[in-house]
This record gives sequence, structure tokens and C-alpha cells, in this order.
Amino acid sequence: MAGQTDLNSGSVSGNSSRDDVRTHFTTREGVYKLIPLAEYSRANRLSGYTTIQNQQGAALGQGSNPPVRVTFVSLPSDPAGFCDRICFNYGRELYFYTYKGTKKPADLSKPVDKRIYKGTSPTCHDINKLTISSESVMLLVGFTGGQIQLVDPIRKEIGKLYNEERIIEKTKVTCIKWLPGSPNLFLVSHVSGQMYLYSEDVTCGGPVPPTYQLFKQGAGFSVWTCKAKSTRNPIYRWVIGNGAINDFAFSPCSKYLAIVSQDGCLRVLNYDAMELVGLATSFFGGLLCVCWSPDGQLVVAGGEDDLVTVWSFQQKRIVARGQGHRSWITVVAFDPFTTLYSSQNSSSKSSKEGADTVSSNGIGGCEDDLETKSADIATCYRLGSIAMDTQLCLWELTDDVLKQPYGSRSRASMVSGPGSPPTSLKFAGQTPTSGDRNSSNILTVAPINATIATSIVSNSTAATPVNTAGSLTQRLASLTFSERKAGQDLDLKSHRKNFSLGSGKNSSEKSTANSSAFKSTSSAPSSSSVQSQSLVTGCADPLRLIGTQACPRLDEIPMLEPLVCKKVSHERLTALIFREDCLITACQDGIVCTWARPMGPSPHHTSNSTPTNEGTMV
Repeated sequence: MAGQTDLNSGSVSGNSSRDDVRTHFTTREGVYKLIPLAEYSRANRLSGYTTIQNQQGAALGQGSNPPVRVTFVSLPSDPAGFCDRICFNYGRELYFYTYKGTKKPADLSKPVDKRIYKGTSPTCHDINKLTISSESVMLLVGFTGGQIQLVDPIRKEIGKLYNEERIIEKTKVTCIKWLPGSPNLFLVSHVSGQMYLYSEDVTCGGPVPPTYQLFKQGAGFSVWTCKAKSTRNPIYRWVIGNGAINDFAFSPCSKYLAIVSQDGCLRVLNYDAMELVGLATSFFGGLLCVCWSPDGQLVVAGGEDDLVTVWSFQQKRIVARGQGHRSWITVVAFDPFTTLYSSQNSSSKSSKEGADTVSSNGIGGCEDDLETKSADIATCYRLGSIAMDTQLCLWELTDDVLKQPYGSRSRASMVSGPGSPPTSLKFAGQTPTSGDRNSSNILTVAPINATIATSIVSNSTAATPVNTAGSLTQRLASLTFSERKAGQDLDLKSHRKNFSLGSGKNSSEKSTANSSAFKSTSSAPSSSSVQSQSLVTGCADPLRLIGTQACPRLDEIPMLEPLVCKKVSHERLTALIFREDCLITACQDGIVCTWARPMGPSPHHTSNSTPTNEGTMV
């Protein structure tokens, strides 16, 4: 009996040690430490407040609180010497504080601005970096009801309210961003799978719902404009994929837009030309977050498959996946301050451009703009990710991993035949790479022709794709990892049953959304209906993408392990931002934490540096 007591006590002790929230962690550059005095949250925070907020949201039919998002901005000057401002939402509240960094304690009793909303909750926000001044900031806020508000937290003024009567869109705002380089245009995505381009100085046209006409259509997306005598909001309406748009991000050169959706697809678009440049999919489940590398060479996404997916802009394929989280990944972000660079002469750079710069529309990519500013080439990227498992993971992506040819980790047996999936996915105009195992067996994704477009667009005034039963998320939810690496435990069996597939709530939201069509004319399967469904995802059959460059098997690409994987919160993490002297994390409890970087010079200026794993063991 005594032995049993000792065994139980030891087990509890081990579990508590493993589940302890970390206050520091070590990387190759030193020790990152949590700064308790630099913690930002709502003033007079109460224990159990999150539960109360969730109950209030459920009573209003809004479900649980939206994720806590964080936005930073630096003012040109400040009398007190603190130019940084931090904005974050929590429940029905929105806070705007003076951020004092790692050296001074936060003063939660004196927010610059605080707003409490009734009947709706803020879901996301963004600040226009072009129009900021010491006396004014243009802050956009999206809400659960689909409205968008423009406020000035410094002057404490309310500018305009867009989609006030919800005649444009009735579903929740998932992401909102100012267009890079524009003082008045902003892009908004919704759960309905639609994005809208607004102009800050244009009205929404009164109580009359907008009437749309097709402007351009491609594989998996369509663009619509308003039919009106005068310019009105929205300027454009994008219909993307099959399911909610969860996140989007502009490339550093501002030419390209990466979008992740609940259908499990990552789509990279040339925003100005409105063309699909690349496509990738999750292993299963929806994708929830996306980001670009500082040089625009990589796009990283995370989602319900618990994996970090790395997509190469030059190679137009998934080059690696990262395994370390045990729950859905909510945010991925690159750390530009610890990314290692090495110098490269102009001759080798020009030869590299000639060999590797190939895209579907003849555009080289962001490197054309960025390489003119700096002669340094990234040799080791630092990437961070957070998830609902309350863990923070740091990854390093090196050249030897990213440049491995496709299919280098060959399977023990490869099935080839009429029923097997295609070996590669090619976009119109792209030449096969040397890593392709069979360049003759290629699935080409090209824009649809005019006849298909006219057959889909009837006399209806709007169009949105319906949520078909053959979506990638639903068809892949029952799949398992075929060959697991020895000694690794993915912990995905118990997690897979919790997927939020595209049915129920999403279907009801899409049916109630204003101006939604693309309705199928026949329930019986036919060539035309199958072809129209293929336009939603951009491929002939989503299931056929397994084993292609758009969705390689786990044994066909490098599988990364995190350098650091630490529990840093009691609640699921919702925000991750890298700053020069610290990194910022936020959790669903509305607590924004500051982690001070190691003292000393930043390693990202080091030339010809070789990354090391010393001091990064978990």
C-alpha cells in the first residue's frame, strides 16, 4: 500500500513538472526570460472572467470569445519617450495602451483608449502605418456580426462604420488588413469564404444590398464588382475556395497574397493581376494561419493537422513540414531578427535567378524587389508557432533542408497506375523541376474558359460556392499518417475526432449570408457538376493531390523537429509577435506577455554563419 502511495505521488509530481508553465527557455543566442512587469491585460483582471464572458457570448448566440489579437504601432514622437503603442481585444472589450517595453512596468490603470461593445465582439484589428502621427492613428476593427469600424484611439473618435446594417455580409470577420502602400484601401475576410475590398472614403451605398457582376474568374476563386452608377463599397468581392477564409497575408513586396481556408487549401495569388500563382493543402483539416518569410521566398501555414507546412515560392511546392504541436496551430510567424544571412556576390546571385526563378506568370517573385536592397542571402530562417496546446515552438529552416529535391525520402514501395494520384502538380507556364519523379504525369491547373464562366453565372446578382460534400477537409479527416518515424509519437488519434469540418455551423452561415449563389443545377453527378466543383479547390479532385507537390506524403519531404517546445501559458495561445528586443505572446485569457531577448548583439547580421543546435535541447 505504501508502495502504491509512493507510485501515485511520483506520477503526480512528474505530471505537474511537465505541465508547469515556463518562465524562460534557451536558444543558440541565449536565454529568453518572461518579464512579469511588462504584462498587459484588462485592468482589475478577475479570476474566472473568461468563463463569465463565454457564458454571456453563448447567451447572445455568439459562442465563446474571439481569439485575442495584438497589434503594435510606433508613433513618430512621444513627450514621455515611449513611442510604441499596443492594441488588443478581449471579449467585448478593446484596449489601447502605451507599450513601455522590457525596462518599465506596464501601467494598466491608464489606457490610452478603452472601448466596450454591446451585442458584438471585436475579432481582429489593424493600424495603417502610412497615416500615423503623434496625434492620430487609423485603427480598423472587425466584429463578430460582420461590421467594420474605423476609430482613432488617440483622439478617441469614431470615424466610420462599414456594413453597419449587415447588407453586404452577415458572417464574422476573420481577418482585416490595410493594403500595403495604400492610405485608404483595406481588405476584409469573412467566415462565408468571401473577401471584400473597401475604400475608407467611399460609402456603402445606403440600405440597398449591392448587386455584383463577374469581373474575373480563375481556378478556385472569382472576383466580382458592384453594379452601380457611382463608386460604392465594396470595390471588389473575392469568392475564395470552399469554406471560411481563416487568415491572409501580403508578401513583403506587396505583390502577392497568401490565403488559408477551412477547406485545407493555401492559395497564393498575384493580387494585382488576380491570378493564382500556387496551391498547397494541409495533410488533413483546415488551415488557420499563414505568414511570409522576410525575403518573400517561403510561405508557412499551420492548422488542424497540427503540422507546420513550409511552401517555397520559387519551387511552387511544399518543401517541408514541422511536427511538434499536439493541437491546432493558431499563429505562425518568422523572426527576422535572428534569421542568419550570408553575403553573396552578384555573379552567383544572377546565376541563381536564372536557374531558380520560374513562376506561372513569368514573374520572378519578391526576390526581384528585395535583392536590390540587400546583398545578403538568408541561410537559416527562424520561425515561431503557437497552438491550442499552450506550447511555443521555435524552428530553424536551413538550406540543406529547403533545397532537398522532391521525393528524396522515397517510400519503400510506390504504387503507380491509373488509379494512383498524379506525381506532381503543375501550374500553367511552369516547367518541371529536376526533382520531379515523372514529369510526364502532371496535373495542370489553368484558368477556366469563358464558356464555363458564362454557364455558372446566371441572372442571379451574386455568387458564392456551396459547401460540397467532397471537400478536402471532409474526405481526408479519416486518413492516418501512413509511415511514422521510429520513436516519434504524433498524438493525433485522440485529436482527430475534434476537427471542425465544413458542416453544420459553416453551412448555416453560408446559407444566411447575403448574396450567395453558385448553386448546382443538378444533384446527380455529371461532368459539368464535377468540373464546377473542381473550380472551388483549383484541382480536378482534392483527394488526388495526396502524393503531389501540393500535398506530399510525410515520407516524401523533410520532417522538422522544433528547437524549442515549451508550455508558456495555461490557456490556448492566440498571438505571437517578434520584436527587436523581445517577443510577444497572448493567450485566450487576455494576457499579453513579454519575453526579453538575450543580451548582446543580434546574430542576424553575422556573415557566413553556421547554425548550431547547442543550448537548444528541450
